[in-house]
Amino acid sequence: MASIELKDLSKAWNQVVAVDAIDLAITDGEFLAILGPSGCGKSTTLFMLAGIYVPTGGEIRFDGARVNEVEARDRNVGIVFQSYALYPNMTVMQNIMFPLRFKTIAKAEAESKAQAVAELVQVGELLARRPGQLSGGQQQRVALARAIIKEPNLLLLDEPLSNLDATLRLTMRTELRRIQRELGVTTILVTHDQIEATTMADRIVCMNKGRIEQVGSADDLYARPRSTFVASFIGSPPINFVDMTRDGDSLRSGEESLELVSANGADSRASVRLGVRPENLRAAASGIPAIVHSVEPMGREVLYVCDTPLGPLRFLEPFADAAHGVGDSLRLTFDSRQSIIFDAESGNRIDGLTARAPTTTTA
Repeated sequence: MASIELKDLSKAWNQVVAVDAIDLAITDGEFLAILGPSGCGKSTTLFMLAGIYVPTGGEIRFDGARVNEVEARDRNVGIVFQSYALYPNMTVMQNIMFPLRFKTIAKAEAESKAQAVAELVQVGELLARRPGQLSGGQQQRVALARAIIKEPNLLLLDEPLSNLDATLRLTMRTELRRIQRELGVTTILVTHDQIEATTMADRIVCMNKGRIEQVGSADDLYARPRSTFVASFIGSPPINFVDMTRDGDSLRSGEESLELVSANGADSRASVRLGVRPENLRAAASGIPAIVHSVEPMGREVLYVCDTPLGPLRFLEPFADAAHGVGDSLRLTFDSRQSIIFDAESGNRIDGLTARAPTTTTA
C-alpha cells in the first residue's frame, strides 16, 4: 500500500484555479474522504492523484517518491468512477480481468484472481453476464472488483454511490468499508454527501473554493468546525447562524441579549456570528421567546421553524408526534457548551468563547 503526501499542490486552467496550494498527508491504509460542494476542487485533486491531470504546481509523493511526471498506468492506482465505465460488450469476468491485460500473467491465474475478487465483492455468480444485465448496485461492485484486481497501492473512489437509490447506498457504504478494511488499501473517497463521508472515512478533508477548510474526524468537523463554511456544510438540518455584536460580557442582536461564557478579551465591540445546531436547541421554561412558524414531521424527529428576536431558528425534538403547533408560543434554550462563535468577517471560529441563552421565564 502507500502513504500519500501532497505539498503545495495546485491546478489551474488559465486564470481559473481549481486547486489552490493544498497540503495533505494520508497514512498507509487510511480511508480518507474529500468532501465539499460541486466545484470545490475535490475531483480535480483525485484526478491529479490518478495521473489523469498534471499539477500546475506543487508535488505528489507516493511513499516519499515524487510521481508528478509518472504516467497514470504506472502509478498502480485503482479508480472507480461515478459512471462505473464498464465495457458493455464484455462479460463481468472480462471486465474484471481487463486491468491485467498489460501484466505478464497466465490466463488461468488471471481468471482465478478475478473469481476471488468477484467473491470478495459478492458478484461471483454473475461472471457470465454483461453489464446491461446487471442492476446499478451490481455494476458498482463489478467496477470496484476491476479497480482492486491489480492490487493497487491507492484506491480512488469518485462519487461511486451517487447513481444508487437510498437503500442501496446504505448497503454499499457498509460493503465498501468492509472491503477496504479487508484489503488494507489506502483509499480516497470523493463525495459531496456528508453521510457517506462521516460514516465511511477515518478522516475527512472538507474543501471549498479549491482550498482545504479543515481536516479531521467526523466528530471534529461537526462539534469543532473551524469556519462557518464547515459548520454549515456538516450537519442536517443545517446549523442556525445569528449575526450579533459583542458588548462586554454579552452578545446583542436588536433587543435580545445572550450572556458570554469564557470571554477571552477580544474586541468588546466585535461583530460575531453565533452558531447553534437545531438538535441542540430545546423548548424550556426560560430562554429565547419564539413562535412556531412551521412544523415538519421527519419520522423519529420533528423539525420546527420558529420566529424569534434573533431571527428564524430551527430546532429538532426527538419525538414522532409534534408537541407544538403552528402559532404556539414557547421559549428556546441551549447548552452553552454546544454553542459556537465565529468571527463575522473572517468566518473563523473564536476559540474559548461560547454563549448562554437568557434565563427570562414565561409569564
